[in-house]
Amino acid sequence: MKKIGMIGIGLMGHGIASNIVKHGYPLTVMEHAGNQPLDSLLAQGVKTVTTPSALGAESEIILLCVTGAPQVEAVLTGADGLVAGLAPGSIVIDCSTSIPSSTQKLAQLVSAAGSTLIDAAMTRTPKEAAEGRLNLLVGSDPRTFETVKPVLDCFAENIHHMGDVGAGHQMKLLHNYVSLGTITVIAEAAACARRSGIGPEEFVEVLHKGGGWGAALERLKPYLLNGGDTSNLRFTLSNAEKDLGYYTTYAADTHADHTVAAAIRQTIAQACHAGHGEEHMPNMVGFIADRKV
Repeated sequence: MKKIGMIGIGLMGHGIASNIVKHGYPLTVMEHAGNQPLDSLLAQGVKTVTTPSALGAESEIILLCVTGAPQVEAVLTGADGLVAGLAPGSIVIDCSTSIPSSTQKLAQLVSAAGSTLIDAAMTRTPKEAAEGRLNLLVGSDPRTFETVKPVLDCFAENIHHMGDVGAGHQMKLLHNYVSLGTITVIAEAAACARRSGIGPEEFVEVLHKGGGWGAALERLKPYLLNGGDTSNLRFTLSNAEKDLGYYTTYAADTHADHTVAAAIRQTIAQACHAGHGEEHMPNMVGFIADRKV
């Protein structure tokens, strides 16, 4: 079986790594301050290295699951970067949320080094990552896609081949814009309802029975009905601002209108700048309700 390397054993990455090991692949991960505890992986025989270049020398397929475009670029091109250590013919799979134009430039850089970079952006949550049930949006040439699909099958339930490199990240940004945008719209409406005396039960019931029903409302329901419970949507406001910033960059690169996206990003940015960046998205309801305009 191909030797797998991985950088980014965070909330999502830990579940991915566990499922790769479960399916029998030899795995090496990079030691990093942002990792979740590695004890359970080490107990299953996972190896560790301390630099991206060392990981590249150990691996045939490398998965990246880091925060965003700057981190991906640093991992690949920084001091002791992955590109410096890649064995010819290696495949790098970027599972991060990133800017498509950056992904395409990095793919050219990796190609010049004799290897291949593709994107496999994720949707769903750490729960599905641990269960091996993520959705993946892949940008790749067909041959490379078929080569890596057995590895992707280890941790994904639905795999969509979106097109050439960068297309996976494009679709991820479209998905996150719609998802985070809808959540923000409902949060603003819920804040208005709170200020005008409409109870959360009535608010949720009417939306649920009408055009407001959907995944966004379901994710906000515990917060609205159970005293501020955010456990159903553990996605920070700072990550939401990042993703919407990536979306507006992507839209601008394609000369697409992004007026609404810019307004939603500004609303979330205001919460971040007020010190709420590490809070979860449902807390937008309280932030907007408390703000006077």
